[in-house]
Amino acid sequence: MKTQVKICCMGSIEEANTAIELGASAIGLVSRMPSGPGPIEEDLIAEIVAAVGKRVETFLLTCEKRADAIIAQQRRTGANTLQLVDSVEAGAHEAIRDSLDGARIVQVIHVVGDDSLEEAIDAAKTADALLLDSGNPKLAVKELGGTGRRHDWKISRRIVESVAIPVYLAGGLNPENVREAIDAVRPYGVDVCSGVRTNGRLDREKARDFIMRTAD
Repeated sequence: MKTQVKICCMGSIEEANTAIELGASAIGLVSRMPSGPGPIEEDLIAEIVAAVGKRVETFLLTCEKRADAIIAQQRRTGANTLQLVDSVEAGAHEAIRDSLDGARIVQVIHVVGDDSLEEAIDAAKTADALLLDSGNPKLAVKELGGTGRRHDWKISRRIVESVAIPVYLAGGLNPENVREAIDAVRPYGVDVCSGVRTNGRLDREKARDFIMRTAD
């Protein structure tokens, strides 16, 4: 199966169109976060989602933990996929699914050690997909993505082999290592932000190289 490519941290309609033109299957739109790159206002997220239409999946990255707050964000922005970058309250996945017919739920697992395997297996019971990243939610100022760091891909491979839903791999990916990452982890998709940017802006050549190397 072709590895899916999500390009995250879209900052404009122009960036979104570039990512789609180059072959991305999904784009990421970062709402308010405690730290990390790429957050934009919800009004701009809604504008980008409307401009993209149904051409690709539109991931809304949210740090909200309560189902009602997540549902409200989706309704304000219109994104078709919810990327939950922090742990959420019990029953949140089910409540979101009941309220938002058709919206996909992608639960982020920050791979910090062997305990992440158990966390992933539990989340996979109710999420539509997982995304493995390299943040640290336990810090005083939470890191919930966009760190530019790799985590232990051996643990990620074990997660992929242990769950029955799609798994995206994120964390420190770039055109130079994405092929190695795919071969090591065998994810359904890969996710990149800083690895295809120059001075904070989407770099067309880096993004093209990244996508091309996923197909090698």
